[in-house]
Order: sequence, then structure tokens, then C-alpha cells
Amino acid sequence: MSKPWCSIKLFLLFLESLLRKILREECLPHVEFAYHRVVHSTTHMSSFEIFYGFNPLTPLDLLSLPNISQFKDKSGQVKAGYVKKLHEKVNAQIEKKKIEGYTKYGNKGRKKVTFEPGD
Repeated sequence: MSKPWCSIKLFLLFLESLLRKILREECLPHVEFAYHRVVHSTTHMSSFEIFYGFNPLTPLDLLSLPNISQFKDKSGQVKAGYVKKLHEKVNAQIEKKKIEGYTKYGNKGRKKVTFEPGD
């Protein structure tokens, strides 16, 4: 005689694996898009802004990438300069956040001392 809880447990395991596969295939692109669209506290920009120069509202906005007429240069110097400036700005922001974090950690628990004349 088979135990009914064994078949129920087996069915639940099968259902769980099936749902995980379906959700991964159908929902993961939406979750990934939402993550890349969020403005991060370190860079003050989203991943899309860093890579493409704009923050799309929907995935359909990615079908028509930004107007590249400003980048029409056979040598690609204009686009390279734009991307270089954007990355320098992001790197400067990351360094600023690092310094703020180190300062906050280093000053944790430190008492503010004010000196008066004659001390």
C-alpha cells in the first residue's frame, strides 16, 4: 500500500519545479529590465543611462535607441568622447560615494570636540 503523503509530496515538488521554470522564462526579462531601470544610490544613474544615455520607460523604448545623428562621424570620435565623459562622471560619483562611506565608517562613534580659546 502506497502512502498518500508520498504522492502529494512528489506532486508538490513537480509543481514547484514547473512553476520555477515558467516564472524564470516569462518573468525574468521583466525583472531584469526593472532592475536596470532603477537609479542606483552610488552612481545617481540607472544602468540604462550609463550604457545608452537615457532611461527607457518600457522595453519598447529600447527598440528605438537614442537619436544617433549626433554620433554620425566615420571615425566615431564624437560617440567615443560622449561615452568617455559619461563614464568619467560615473567613476567620479563612485569615488565620491566610496570616500563618503569610508568617512562615515571611520567617524563612527567619534565624539565631536570643540576647543575654546585657552584650552
